[in-house]
Amino acid sequence: MSKKNKLRIIPLGGLGEVGKNMMAYEFGGDIIVVDAGIMFPMNDMLGVDYIIPDYAYLLDRVDRVLAIIITHGHEDHIGAIHHVISQIPAPVYATPLTRGLIEAKLLRNNAQDKAEMVTVQAGEKSQIGPFTVEYFHVSHSIPDAVALAITTPAGLVVHMSDFKFDHTPVDGWPTDFAKLAEFANRGVDLLLSDSTNAERPGWTPSETVIGPAFDKVLKEAKGRVIVATFASLISRVQQVADATAKNGRKMALAGPSMVDNVKIARKMGYLQIPDELIVPLDQALKMQDHKVVLMCTGSQGEPSSIVGRLSAGTNRQFDLKDGDTVVLSSHPIPGNEETISKTINRLLRRGAIVIHDGIAPVHVSGHASQEEQKLLLNLVRPKHFMPIHGELRQLTRHADLAKQVGVPPENVVVVENGQVVELVGNKMMLGERIPGDYVFVDGESIGDIDHGVMRERGQLARNGIMLIDISLDKLSGRLLNEPEIITRGFVSPEDAELLIPEVRSCVMEMIHGSGLDNEKDIISAVKSYLYEQTKRRPMVFVTMSKA
Repeated sequence: MSKKNKLRIIPLGGLGEVGKNMMAYEFGGDIIVVDAGIMFPMNDMLGVDYIIPDYAYLLDRVDRVLAIIITHGHEDHIGAIHHVISQIPAPVYATPLTRGLIEAKLLRNNAQDKAEMVTVQAGEKSQIGPFTVEYFHVSHSIPDAVALAITTPAGLVVHMSDFKFDHTPVDGWPTDFAKLAEFANRGVDLLLSDSTNAERPGWTPSETVIGPAFDKVLKEAKGRVIVATFASLISRVQQVADATAKNGRKMALAGPSMVDNVKIARKMGYLQIPDELIVPLDQALKMQDHKVVLMCTGSQGEPSSIVGRLSAGTNRQFDLKDGDTVVLSSHPIPGNEETISKTINRLLRRGAIVIHDGIAPVHVSGHASQEEQKLLLNLVRPKHFMPIHGELRQLTRHADLAKQVGVPPENVVVVENGQVVELVGNKMMLGERIPGDYVFVDGESIGDIDHGVMRERGQLARNGIMLIDISLDKLSGRLLNEPEIITRGFVSPEDAELLIPEVRSCVMEMIHGSGLDNEKDIISAVKSYLYEQTKRRPMVFVTMSKA
């Protein structure tokens, strides 16, 4: 088979997980990249701020990356853009609102001078090397979202990104069904489609069901209403603003990302909020409680977010009051359910009334459910199908749906990050595997933390630590002082008072009686002793100096 007509599809993020979406398309050595998102850490990823895709494959081919195309402005699609463009100086293509959100992110990360931005509109097309990229509108929970039709000599690929078939979206702009039908008439060689809700039967409800729910909450609330959602969920901000105006309240914004995103969306006309409805936070805090709605971030219960700090009583600008109503307007990110549950309990303990989507329809998904996914497959009629955006169980379920509606099983492929797929000669086949692991971001550290460090952090959290400092005479090898022992997170201070002298005696006996004088032997012996005494395995560290 000729390599001249081979299209390589390289998943760098978002396949096998929810988040950090990133896909590369390579033809004849030229590459375009679709999206550059982040993923929020799981509960066992202690100390990690967020995770970005492993794009080492692109770093080895920087001069061949022709463009980075961003489908919409959610964090799981734009969150890593400042990391990527600092190493891959390719132009970034985005629709107007998405561009505005990207530029605000670059400014916050002092990377505003590193990107060449190209504005595109739904309905337009770009010729980027051998790739003809067409942008068409899809309905999602943020305005200005697009999916892509990518034409190369190897065929036509439709990359759906995040979408739903909402016939009454908040922005009045439903998914472009006519364009999908047009692609079907041309002949779609490969469809890649969002699998987030592949396990949900039926149809995803329209965003319009949220309006009455917020209206009811604001009408019944006796005090302040604090609405928490993602800062990039622009459609939700509009719905809260509409309910705020209807119930004679004023709205204030809390959190820099929320303030920035709303400012950009209003300036560009994507949010229709009158000036008199929004008041500064300082002014809102002095108003009568029943006249105020506070819009902020933290719907996932993140400890550093405003809602996270409110639940812990550590928020600086304002605190919870008895009678406050807190609305969590989002769905838990997979793996984050426990964190949100704890946050809700803490909010209730501090006197708040908490409303979430388990109680009232204050959130609907922005992703297609099974019936919409099947409708898309029937509309597009692809020769081949590859599910994207989801954990393996969701990808597998989406593949099953494709087979149900008539895509031949041999033309459906389920892969995870790093598994290259090739489209050549009207056939789809697996290529080689490349790195596709997590890259952890911890403060200023990017990629320096690996799974080994994560395991160590977990072990420290579960079992604690014991530090033993030993000073020896370099000539005789005898102890100059009794070993100094410190323990943290292992036993209580009272138990430590009993245990530490026993460990100290044990160490002194090892050195004097057995002649042990290297750290590894002492660590092994101490670990055995501690397990015999406590049936626990703390991390043991020994420092040994000779004078």
